[in-house]
Amino acid sequence: MEIFSVKDFLDQKRLDVVLSQHSKVLSRSEAQRIIKSGNVRINQSDENIIPKRKVKKGDVISFTVLPASDLEAVATPGHLDIVFEDDHLIIVNKPSGMVVHPSAGHHTDTLVNYLLHHTRLPDTDPIRPGIVHRIDKDTSGLLLIAKNSSAHEHLASQFFNHSISRKYEALVWGVPKEIKGTINKPLGRHPSDRKKFAVREYGKQAITHWTVLQSYNYLSLIECKLETGRTHQIRVHMSSIGHPLVGDSVYGRFRNLGKKLSDSLITLLKIYPGQALHAKSLGFVHPFTNKWIEFESKRPSEMETIIKMLQDFFQKS
Repeated sequence: MEIFSVKDFLDQKRLDVVLSQHSKVLSRSEAQRIIKSGNVRINQSDENIIPKRKVKKGDVISFTVLPASDLEAVATPGHLDIVFEDDHLIIVNKPSGMVVHPSAGHHTDTLVNYLLHHTRLPDTDPIRPGIVHRIDKDTSGLLLIAKNSSAHEHLASQFFNHSISRKYEALVWGVPKEIKGTINKPLGRHPSDRKKFAVREYGKQAITHWTVLQSYNYLSLIECKLETGRTHQIRVHMSSIGHPLVGDSVYGRFRNLGKKLSDSLITLLKIYPGQALHAKSLGFVHPFTNKWIEFESKRPSEMETIIKMLQDFFQKS
């Protein structure tokens, strides 16, 4: 952990500019990556911090330097489930378990590594080339990647303005009292665990619209439409109303249903790989044609199997 205080000549400067002045930070782009990774704190506050945040003389900044091995993504052969591709963008159906971009412990086995082996991507960010949004490692579904700087800027603007249409499907514990609802709760980093997020009074605005597609007495299949796209948003929001996602050990826990379901169903629920969350649809304005396009993907086999078994179990009971 590196700690320093802001000097007079950096008063009222952007955080990324100030951080880039430190001897352990190689460039302003590296400073931005460190900030976006959540490894920077100002005056020990747990607030969400962005690169353009202004700092003042005397502020105490603490940060962790990214390992050198994480500072550049390399091309690696790997399988990609490509849903759509043209000269400007590519859409892939990411499987659960695949990390989106290089990070500690994942240097050559990420989606970005495989994309670099498959096609050319903009070189504006050596770790996240072309990436305009992310989904968690254990979330499956559609991911949009820009193939040039112009497309990246256009698509990033749509995400920033919340004009992208994104729908997810999730299996959650319990059955909500209402058929649908909206969760409007700000999210920020957890006060004691920096790897987690939580509902925080002064966090960033986060809005999730949810609808019950099917209920199975003790579990529900829901659709979530995001109005914002905060890290872990669906997972934290659904947990906050008492319906955490199946398989999510971070924001929920396994619910022992005893003999209320079949032994085979209980086993599958216990061993579900990660959270039962799938990014099923993605709609946006194409950066070159300016036409609205939309894509859908099927649920992963492990989620589909549980849903079919739940349907069969309650039809017979």
